[in-house]
Amino acid sequence: MDFLKTFTEDYFPSQSDAFAEKLSNLLTKKKFKKKEIIVKLKEIPSKFYILKKGIVRSYIVGSQGKEHIKILYTKNNIFAPMTALIKKKPSLYSFDCLTDCEILEGNYTDLLALTNSNLEFSILYSKILEEMYVRTDNKIHDLSILNATERFKKLKKEKPTIENLIKQYHIASYLNITPTQLSRIKKENYSK
Repeated sequence: MDFLKTFTEDYFPSQSDAFAEKLSNLLTKKKFKKKEIIVKLKEIPSKFYILKKGIVRSYIVGSQGKEHIKILYTKNNIFAPMTALIKKKPSLYSFDCLTDCEILEGNYTDLLALTNSNLEFSILYSKILEEMYVRTDNKIHDLSILNATERFKKLKKEKPTIENLIKQYHIASYLNITPTQLSRIKKENYSK
């Protein structure tokens, strides 16, 4: 409950005890092992997730068999295949664990029902959608404007220990570069 209180206070600080209790009742604690799949490609999803601990990625495999990571989620992030949930269609992305993870899982339909009847849930949902939009917009911006070295430096600033937590080819995929390019960038940056 303390984790949820802290998590939701980041979205809006003033909330009722009833809200916290309803949110807690909506969620189930889950543990996932490294490499475990949370949402499969083309699965019609029904859940949303709050990451308490670990790293999760959303990704797709291209026609050449190369993985393309859309987003890396770290602790205190909410994630879900939102387009698939909203449209009730198969997910365009897979979600899996890059480390062992502790996750809170909730039913999306139940959350929507609460947003229609409870102002606090409506505010929370709105804030979550805003955060997801901004995160995706920032990724598109970075891929469009920043070069590979700038993207690496930004990732290191946002997630300083990322290199110790996940494989280098996952970092390269997230940055939309090859592992060889990543090695070159790291060599140049760490030699300075």
